[in-house]
Amino acid sequence: MKQMQWFNEPEEWNVDENDSLSMYVTPYTDFWRITHYGFTVDDGLFYHCTLGGEFQLNVKLTGEYRNRFDQMGLMIRKDEKNWIKTGVEYVDKKMHVSAVVTFEKSDWSVVELPHNPQSIWLKVIRRLDAVEIYYSLDNKGFKMLRLAYFPDNTPVMVGLTAAAPDGDGFKAVFEDFKIRHLPDVRRKKWLEDNKPD
Repeated sequence: MKQMQWFNEPEEWNVDENDSLSMYVTPYTDFWRITHYGFTVDDGLFYHCTLGGEFQLNVKLTGEYRNRFDQMGLMIRKDEKNWIKTGVEYVDKKMHVSAVVTFEKSDWSVVELPHNPQSIWLKVIRRLDAVEIYYSLDNKGFKMLRLAYFPDNTPVMVGLTAAAPDGDGFKAVFEDFKIRHLPDVRRKKWLEDNKPD
């Protein structure tokens, strides 16, 4: 994780010996483009590396959420107009699992959690032209939140994101962040279709 780099680095952050990232999320930051609100902001925090091909991301999220729209999670980003962020968003004093998918303009999917759990786990899978987003309250049973389009065969920045659009920031901790490359399903199919008799 220490080889990753910052887009909008916070003033306070640390990666410990267990490869957990903790930060104090910079106030009045966000990622959003146009829809409903009429503005574009691109100053959220993003600790990332660049990946090609197909992959799976996993992370455990723990935040001391306090203000409306406090958020943390995972991000896949091609550029400022094409990205997905997903994770926890704090709305009306309740934790929600959310996903914002952006192609020129942002949309927002959100599911209210039955209570405010201490932590949640995310799993994001990129295959071909799709991104699958799952969440769990126990790191065992995962529920699908969203299946979203994302351009195929394009290197992307992937990593950990957080923002505090309306408040004075909060403490966020990311644990057990893992990246796993997946076998290329197109190559596997080609090999199967072209097997010698």
